[in-house]
Amino acid sequence: MDGSDAAAYRPNVGAVLFDRRGLVFVARRADMPDAPYPWQLPQGGIDAGEDARAALLREVPEEIGTDRFEILAEHPEWLRYDFPPEAQRRFHGRYRGQRQRWFALRFLGEDSMIRLDAHHHPEFDAWRWVHLAEVPTLAVPFKRPIYEAIARDFARFAQPEGNDHG
Repeated sequence: MDGSDAAAYRPNVGAVLFDRRGLVFVARRADMPDAPYPWQLPQGGIDAGEDARAALLREVPEEIGTDRFEILAEHPEWLRYDFPPEAQRRFHGRYRGQRQRWFALRFLGEDSMIRLDAHHHPEFDAWRWVHLAEVPTLAVPFKRPIYEAIARDFARFAQPEGNDHG
């Protein structure tokens, strides 16, 4: 990706949050609960001058209301997807899509510590734990290749705590 191409993609971080059983946190977007694919992994924009790890440490608590996690791994590559036309309109045509740095995280708290309403503008209105292999099937079609890649690349964390091989 050359510099001009990179500018067309909004910098973003994503989190694959594993619980102690090796299941993955997914959440339903509050702004589209009746959409065919309302479930997604936590993700958010990287601010100007912010590095990906700092953005992750800011975004995850904003979206799920807890910082009770540890970073297990960082995906070695920037992954990207193109927005469909309706999503491009949301950014007024400024971005063609998003380029994302994904992280595998281990949730260290109890389910009651997840508070989707902790932020003044909640992005999600429901959540659940699912098997990692199910995550790509829940994704909107334009994000599916990214979710397939991270499901493959973070599969080693999808097992009960204490059995990580990474």
